[in-house]
Amino acid sequence: MTNTAHAQGPLAHLTVLVSGASIAGPALALNLARYGAEVTVVERTPALREGGFAVDFRGHIHRKVLTEMGIWDEIHRRQTHMGRQSVVDADGTEQVDLPAALMSGDVEIFRGELSKIMYERTKDEVEYVFGDSIATLTEDAEGIDVTFEVGAPRRFDLVVAADGLHSNTRRLVFGEESQYLRFLHHYVAGFSVPNHLGLNRTGLIHSDPGRAVAVSNYDGDPDRGGALLVFTSEQLTYDRRDIEQQKRILADRFAGMGWEAPAVLKALEDADDLYFDAIAQIHVDRLTKGRVALLGDAGYGATMGGMGTGVAIVGGYVLAGELALAHGDHRTAFAAYEARVRDFAKGCQKISGNAGPFFAPPTEKKIRSRNRAYRILSSRYLAAFFKRLTEKAATGIKLGDYPA
Repeated sequence: MTNTAHAQGPLAHLTVLVSGASIAGPALALNLARYGAEVTVVERTPALREGGFAVDFRGHIHRKVLTEMGIWDEIHRRQTHMGRQSVVDADGTEQVDLPAALMSGDVEIFRGELSKIMYERTKDEVEYVFGDSIATLTEDAEGIDVTFEVGAPRRFDLVVAADGLHSNTRRLVFGEESQYLRFLHHYVAGFSVPNHLGLNRTGLIHSDPGRAVAVSNYDGDPDRGGALLVFTSEQLTYDRRDIEQQKRILADRFAGMGWEAPAVLKALEDADDLYFDAIAQIHVDRLTKGRVALLGDAGYGATMGGMGTGVAIVGGYVLAGELALAHGDHRTAFAAYEARVRDFAKGCQKISGNAGPFFAPPTEKKIRSRNRAYRILSSRYLAAFFKRLTEKAATGIKLGDYPA
């Protein structure tokens, strides 16, 4: 592939392989293409992944980055327009009302829709290779030789791991995942369910000690809803490719729970879009090694609650910008990227540590304490203050003065 559209940019001489086409990968590809780099994105799935959880953006940093990437308006056109979510007791009585701004930020969009926006903006300038993944990486003074599971070997100047919490590329270069994954004693699952409660861009959350069920409707479809299950647990051993095994784990953990849990578990039996994973974080000693950089969840991921999508988007913007400032000198650019992003990412990760205990407090007493605290924080008098608190981490970075 020859990237003729941007041949005059400051990175026109640079070839970059990006592993992963979810969010971080296309975000980096979009920003690199703006500077003329020749970018290839390899993705192990056969096509873009649709659907997924809704993700939100908040604060002026997210807005600036998305605006300069040219996708702020399109995100607004495709946003969920999600409304309030409520915590309810076992008979459905509302205990806490959580305003939309607290849960959904300034603007919210499905992860799959965001990925599609960036893919549509880059597909004519960036090479996307689906159904393949990196097998080996061999670096020398001038570049990296890459072999693939399916495709022919190729050579690149740089490789960026943007392939998620369980990054294969990170494993190849930085070592086994067990060195970097910090388990936060909870698991989360999400899947589609019938909208039998007739929700319309609203959600309901019910907690028992150590487990929670949430049902919601994000898109106004009268027939379709989504379920979110969270439970506290010791670290489990299971096959991440065995969906039926994961369904059995969930059925066992939520057996006997009241409210809408039986209906949700019934829908789980036929669900074909189950997401199941530990609530965990990635902590690495450094984000770059030689000609390889970690981006997004591969380098500083948090399963939920840590604004991981916003951090990945900002990280891609910064990494591309620093490479442009350094005219492709990866040593200079990687050091600057790490210096800018590390503390920002850690600040957002700290927030994510609250996600599991928020949904599934361990005791009835702590459930009541959570309800009281959020009843106060979501009141009209404190809602604006609480919104500023949630934006603090999202704005905790000073962006560089990157080329236009």
